[in-house]
Amino acid sequence: MRGAEAVLHCGDVVAPTTLRVLKKFELPVHVIHGNNTGDLYAMAKLSHESDSVVRYHGQDATLHLGGRGIFLVHYPHYAAALALTGDYDLVCCGHDHKASIHPVENVRGGVTYLLNPGTVGGVGAKPSYILIDLEIMTFEVHDVPVEPGEACNTPPVTVHG
Repeated sequence: MRGAEAVLHCGDVVAPTTLRVLKKFELPVHVIHGNNTGDLYAMAKLSHESDSVVRYHGQDATLHLGGRGIFLVHYPHYAAALALTGDYDLVCCGHDHKASIHPVENVRGGVTYLLNPGTVGGVGAKPSYILIDLEIMTFEVHDVPVEPGEACNTPPVTVHG
């Protein structure tokens, strides 16, 4: 996974068992729920399996990775407010499925980066993610490679012409 050391998912995991495909990468997968929570019981159960890579945090999460403070929350308006506090180096959100990277001048006189990776599942937009280098604080939006018809936002195929 391009040198990644962790996966951060900003919500709307409707089918938690889909996260099992990430086990092969042997990376911790930090997950919060969004407004499309799916099966929270299955998410909690999955995260407690002995060999699970999934770390389920509930509605939001404070993480410390690579010497950086990171906050995950689903809604962009909460994320924007938290970025202003200067309590975190990065605030990551989802919800609107629009990939974006914004430096935010915070109340402490520094900069907090507000990131939205878009939609990994391709809901309403091309599937995307952000690769972050926490050491030098660089960010790159990448498309998720998909086959034709594989992403959720493509026209449905039906046998009924």
